Amino acid sequence: MARAESEYPTELELEILKVLWAESPLPVRDVRTKLESEAGRTLAHSSVITMLNIMHRKGFLRRVKDGKAFLFSPKVEKQQVTGKMAGDLVSRVFDGSPTALMLNLLETSDLDAEELAELRRLINRKAKEQKP
Repeated sequence: MARAESEYPTELELEILKVLWAESPLPVRDVRTKLESEAGRTLAHSSVITMLNIMHRKGFLRRVKDGKAFLFSPKVEKQQVTGKMAGDLVSRVFDGSPTALMLNLLETSDLDAEELAELRRLINRKAKEQKP
């Protein structure tokens, strides 16, 4: 029995999206090369074609004919995908509490002083936005 399609990209689909968010449109051969060099994923050319076509069918990618080849670009914004995935994580794992997620990240991650300062800046900015 086939697995139900998720509204979120699979691990490989996410790697492909990262490549295309960084640079697009790209032909299959360039996506394949970047997957290998940037993500350490060595895949056959036919496997990359199959994945790109599946992602196009799912609505993650746009493709445009360019001579004999297709050029692929993301149809979904990075912030849209990451926001949905993070929201799902908060909902399913942390009972809807973004605070619980942040506390978990702070407790389980090795943050340096620069990262902590950036988090403080973001929290302060968000607090100012909340004031009437």
